[in-house]
Amino acid sequence: MNCIIFTKKHIQLEKLFDTTLKNRIILKRFLTETPKEDLFVIPDGFNNNLFWNIAHVVVTQQLLVYGKSGKELLVSKELVEKYKKGTVPTEAPVSEEEIKEVENLLLSVPKQTEVDYANGAFTSYESYTTTPQVTLDSVEDAIAFNVFHEGIHLGSIFALRRALAK
Repeated sequence: MNCIIFTKKHIQLEKLFDTTLKNRIILKRFLTETPKEDLFVIPDGFNNNLFWNIAHVVVTQQLLVYGKSGKELLVSKELVEKYKKGTVPTEAPVSEEEIKEVENLLLSVPKQTEVDYANGAFTSYESYTTTPQVTLDSVEDAIAFNVFHEGIHLGSIFALRRALAK
């Protein structure tokens, strides 16, 4: 019985990792194909920009999965401070190096998370209730919620793109 449950759980998580990676491929395309000047525009009615949304999903996944599991993050403290929940884009220009760093992290981080999960790296989890009032009690909960969270920000990115096109 345990073997069957483990297998189903493994298959479900594999789908979540795959969905995350596919979303990140879309985000990377937005990052690399959008003219640089458009990445940082905040249209009327919005409080952030394309780049902030992309960097925010990278940081949030790290905080939810690694941070709440007591593991070292795969992203810099500087990125966390600039793009964690509650932040907004600043007036300061974003360097080419930071753009490239986020671009590289988009795909490398979810791939490493899958490897770390498969290797049993996540052995504990600090329960956390998200803004939409979803309580995460395990790393599996965090991985599942992250797919939802990234979907919200992908929707924001589509809305921002429509606003920029006007």
